[in-house]
Amino acid sequence: MLETQRLILRKWTEEDAESLFEYAKDPEVGPITGWPPHKNVEESKNVIRNVLNGAECYAICRKENNIAIGSIELILNSHTDMTERDDECELGYWLGQPFWGRGYMPEAASALIRHGFEDLGMTTIWCGYYDGNRKSKRVQEKLGFVFHHTCNEVPVSLFNEVRVGHTNVMTKDHWEKLYK
Repeated sequence: MLETQRLILRKWTEEDAESLFEYAKDPEVGPITGWPPHKNVEESKNVIRNVLNGAECYAICRKENNIAIGSIELILNSHTDMTERDDECELGYWLGQPFWGRGYMPEAASALIRHGFEDLGMTTIWCGYYDGNRKSKRVQEKLGFVFHHTCNEVPVSLFNEVRVGHTNVMTKDHWEKLYK
């Protein structure tokens, strides 16, 4: 578990399925990040069991009620297509629409990035977004990620389509210059 001023980042449990469904059914949330809206609570339970179960995957919760409003993860050990190195990882995230524009995602991501560099020994954290996802682009800019490259043909398997993807990077050295 990690804490910030306003948030708790904790492991997902099946008891979070109702909350996950509430925000993941929104067609404005999942499709822009590459997954379809959830159809029911049972689907959300399955996602908790099979997707939101990574070693460094956390439910984003406001301290006042500990209810999951989004998800954030450092994808480790070559389980990402952005790196094959064990000392590098990918940051992935999403947040329920009612909580957009409140600074929650940069707050949560800052805590997880610090954890990645200081506690997990990462040297590089990668992060990307699909073309048109201005909110995710802005979060990465606020955090200090640096543009690395654009790929014009990124397969999005859950939609059986190809998108333009932008990849950003933050090294530990760069992070230390920004935050230490």
